[in-house]
Amino acid sequence: MPRPRKHRRVCCLPKVNEFGPAMKNDENKFVYMSVEEYEAIRLIDLENLSQEETAERMGVARSTIQRIYEEGRKSLQILL
Repeated sequence: MPRPRKHRRVCCLPKVNEFGPAMKNDENKFVYMSVEEYEAIRLIDLENLSQEETAERMGVARSTIQRIYEEGRKSLQILL
């Protein structure tokens, strides 16, 4: 039986739920990201926190933050 999933703390939900070029066309790609991925990227990249500090703020293990962060960065890479 798998372990129960821990609740992850986030400071707030993003104010905008869609981000992309102003000119929309069929070629635009969409990125679907979980709130946890958004929060991990925000804390690590925007607030310059370490993975340990981010894990402490979100209430999970550092290895979990590393996985969430990597998944979020991979989803952003499809825009390039």
